[in-house]
Amino acid sequence: MFGALAKKLFGSATERVVKGMHKTVQAINALEPEIAALTDEQLTAQTDKLRARLDAGETLDDILVEAFATVREAAKRELGLRPFDVQLIGGIVLHRGMISEMRTGEGKTLVAVLPTYLNALQGKGVHIVTVNDYLARRDSTQMGRIHRRLGLTTGCIVNGLNDVERRAAYACDVTYGTNNEFGFDYLRDNMKFRLDDMVQRSFNYAIVDEVDSILIDEARTPLIISGPAEDSSELYKAVNVLIPRLAAEDFEKDEKARTVALTELGQEKMEELMLEAGLLKTGTLYDVQNVNLVHHANQALRAHTLFTRDVDYIVKDDKVIIIDEFTGRMMDGRRYSEGLHQALEAKEGVTIQMENQTLASITFQNYFRMYPKLAGMTGTAATEAPEFQEIYKLEVVDIPTNVPVQRKDHDDEVYRTAREKYDAIATLIKECRERQQPVLVGTVSIEKSELLSELLKKSGIPHSVLNARYHEQEALIVAQAGRPGAVTIATNMAGRGTDIQLGGNVEARMALEIMPTDTPEARAAKEATIRAEVEAAKQIVLTAGGLYVIGTERHESRRIDNQLRGRSGRQGDPGASKFFLSLEDDLMRIFAADRMDGMLQKLGLKEGEAIIHPWINKALAKAQQRVEARNFEIRKNLLRFDNVMNDQRKVIYEQRREIMNADDCSAMVTEMRQELIHDLVTRCIPPSAYAEQWDIGQLHTETLRLLALDLPIAEWAKEEGIADEEILERILQASDAAMAAKEAEYGAELMRLAEKSMLLQILDQLWKDHLLTLDHLRQGIGLRAYAQRDPLNEYKREAFVLFEDMLGNLRQTVVQALTHLHLQLSTPSEALFAESATTADAAEEDGWVQYQGVRIKRDDPSTWTGLSRNATCPCGSGKKYKHCHGTI
Repeated sequence: MFGALAKKLFGSATERVVKGMHKTVQAINALEPEIAALTDEQLTAQTDKLRARLDAGETLDDILVEAFATVREAAKRELGLRPFDVQLIGGIVLHRGMISEMRTGEGKTLVAVLPTYLNALQGKGVHIVTVNDYLARRDSTQMGRIHRRLGLTTGCIVNGLNDVERRAAYACDVTYGTNNEFGFDYLRDNMKFRLDDMVQRSFNYAIVDEVDSILIDEARTPLIISGPAEDSSELYKAVNVLIPRLAAEDFEKDEKARTVALTELGQEKMEELMLEAGLLKTGTLYDVQNVNLVHHANQALRAHTLFTRDVDYIVKDDKVIIIDEFTGRMMDGRRYSEGLHQALEAKEGVTIQMENQTLASITFQNYFRMYPKLAGMTGTAATEAPEFQEIYKLEVVDIPTNVPVQRKDHDDEVYRTAREKYDAIATLIKECRERQQPVLVGTVSIEKSELLSELLKKSGIPHSVLNARYHEQEALIVAQAGRPGAVTIATNMAGRGTDIQLGGNVEARMALEIMPTDTPEARAAKEATIRAEVEAAKQIVLTAGGLYVIGTERHESRRIDNQLRGRSGRQGDPGASKFFLSLEDDLMRIFAADRMDGMLQKLGLKEGEAIIHPWINKALAKAQQRVEARNFEIRKNLLRFDNVMNDQRKVIYEQRREIMNADDCSAMVTEMRQELIHDLVTRCIPPSAYAEQWDIGQLHTETLRLLALDLPIAEWAKEEGIADEEILERILQASDAAMAAKEAEYGAELMRLAEKSMLLQILDQLWKDHLLTLDHLRQGIGLRAYAQRDPLNEYKREAFVLFEDMLGNLRQTVVQALTHLHLQLSTPSEALFAESATTADAAEEDGWVQYQGVRIKRDDPSTWTGLSRNATCPCGSGKKYKHCHGTI
């Protein structure tokens, strides 16, 4: 009660934040006449002037007013757009490292240019993160015009670029790209072998567009770089055939939790089927040797019972392509992990791709938390404000609209069956078309959009369909969805990035209708005609009531519903929205169907009648809140587990950078060798042990195995009064002498190269194996809860032990590889024809050898032309081939 009273008197927290920014906005406005009077050259020179002030010790906040006024003027001149006062407030919010919540159509893309320019003046780079390649390209082209006019460079990171192009894009003042590309580049960089090959700079400042979609919806799935594992496609096919033979009572399915498991009866039946198919050779299904079969059976069962074609995925070009449940887009290249994708491929009869093993992974939470300063913008963040605060320490600020919202949001209509619901939707669409009111119909899956499309075809209603199947025409379909009487069916409208303008989109029509071959006069005539037609169409639509948004069912997230509603009523335009529901909808069926069905029957609801009441809306909002809370827990849990790996990831990646940065790793290698010898001696000659308790045989064996030293340790042990310290000292001296002799034989430069190469290769291999072990540990750790143990604490404890083991294994493997390193030389200059514990060049007849994958003659440079330009030159100089004998 007191909270409500305080809010009435003083405004909400975000209202107070916005109010506090009005003084800054007034100061920016006061500068407008002065900045407008500048010539184009003087406007561009503002950048150098502001940078000089930063170099002199001023802060970004000190130059904010002048920087924003400069950007506003550049936007007016370059794009004909003048940022409104509320857009300036949005820019200040982003600069302060907060989330700016702005309604659809309020110009978020232009808002981002203000803080981007200001922060880019530091020269450390700014990243603008978008949800798809189309938006990254579009924004870097359009908004890049403002930056370029002011003397800043812009780059764009999209799929298909090579490392040289990526490095150039990251070196720019402002870099646009998708969340996936930025994340994968980070992982790939930390798999490189030289600092020069890395593409990203140090993190500085990022603005995330559609921040709720990227940091919340996509945060449930980590980014994973995989490498091929063993091929087991035939086993997937064999198990897939058995699943349809199971009955409903053979498994238990929980749609709320998205889980399915075989019942006791189902386990017995699966065992019989596998015996019959010859898959189960010995023992029962749950014996240790048959764990692989259990895994395949579980994934095949999930594929058949929890995943639906044209809802969760589509089949296209002999591939199973995942559909993003939040945006309705195809996620080409993304695959379900742990064999689930292979199980889906077996189910759909397409080519089964090889299973993959994790080489590197990171969650979006941990990736974006590496930026010292992070901000975001979206139309719908308020419902997830607690999560943004808890996970990312980001505050959500609701920015008022430039013009009050005129849209009418009607109460939901609830029908008993889906058929009645769709009939009611078709009736409303017909009414809208009669008065020439454009309609946008939102569906939650491709399957539902195509079902509705068939219904409208039968009713003779022309319409456009926008879903993952028609991905390419997306921008064009959305741009023209506001024409009189237009009907557009869209699957999930999150982050489409193109506004629906009433009457149609002038730019889209001009791009389509004006030909490059047209004369300037013809172009001008066509443009005038198009503008007049769009303006006339807009008046018709305004009279009809603006864009009508119809929701065909409620999504499990309120944000997705709000994003759909937000497509109507942009910039003060009129509009309306209504959701149609039935008891057969997923959300209703899972959360409220039984109670609601009983209630509707008691009310005597007849065929085709709907129940409409604000209470229904409140009940549904509560159901959605429960789902959102559960999803938040899932994401939080994923983050808790990934935090364990993240601490280890930071250590490994930091270690890799140190190794790559070092010209000389010999001190590190020597320390590893000395620690290994010390541990070895301590293990075989325990402190305070009698001489007869010493395990001299083991010490000799291990010294030979790990250090390639055949030392007379047994003779030493017989010496009168010898102690473990003396034996340790002698082994250390012998090891140092052996490595010094190697260095004298092969040269210091070659030994440093070998040490660095071995360190990186072995570290990467062991880290890859460690990730696989953690994956397996993570899958089974939940079962510890049955023993009254906290799975997270168990995971932390065991992951730490595994990490310690991995570091010990690293030390041992590196030392063993280097002490056994043997370079087989024909002449002193041919040191790089090396044989080692890990690599060997296979010699052939007549002086030919296999060198770095190419057949060459050692003494004939004319045969070296097939070598990679980046290979080490065979002459023994230690330089790259392209800088030595391969110089062009």
